[in-house]
Amino acid sequence: MSQTGPKPAPARRRCWGDDADPLMRDYHDREWGTPLHDDRGIFEFLVLEGMQAGLSWKLVLDKRENFRRAFRGFDPVQVARFGARDVRRLLADPSIIRNRLKILGAINNAGKFLEVQREYGTFDRYIWGFVGGRPRTSRLRSFAEMPARTPLSDAVSRDLKARGFKFVGSTVVYSHMQATGMVNDHLVTCFRYRELARLRSKTASEPSC
Repeated sequence: MSQTGPKPAPARRRCWGDDADPLMRDYHDREWGTPLHDDRGIFEFLVLEGMQAGLSWKLVLDKRENFRRAFRGFDPVQVARFGARDVRRLLADPSIIRNRLKILGAINNAGKFLEVQREYGTFDRYIWGFVGGRPRTSRLRSFAEMPARTPLSDAVSRDLKARGFKFVGSTVVYSHMQATGMVNDHLVTCFRYRELARLRSKTASEPSC
């Protein structure tokens, strides 16, 4: 006599992150594309995306905790105060990416980040103003459709550069927008696309205070 039990839950379909690397999978499932409005978190991604330029995101993600330690928890106030001694410390740290220009760029950007905070109250208010405070949904069906840059990232990049930020080319900025949820670039077949689309709809329907 055959026995039947509950059917196993269907596997989640991911647009990426389905390989054997739990760190990448967790980042896909919990962070990438999720709207981020915490200034310290936004600054962290600005630093990490700048460090990634010309490299792989996996390399940066593997070193993320080391970066957090080396850059004082990505506190822009502390990073902006880094001097020559800190630069030497970072260049001597084999657990992070030891690129002098990128390190100097991160320190410079911390100071510019604080300037934007003083002007807008929060960096979040400034950067999310480019999308009217709401994520843009791309509705991509394949990675072949995914752009490396857009007119919007071009505009954000130009403004950041005009404010004195470094390592903020349009491609880096678009990666930052994807990571912080300013755009939802999960493929429509991915379970996160649907979750984030529902979150966007719920946020849009909530009355403003």
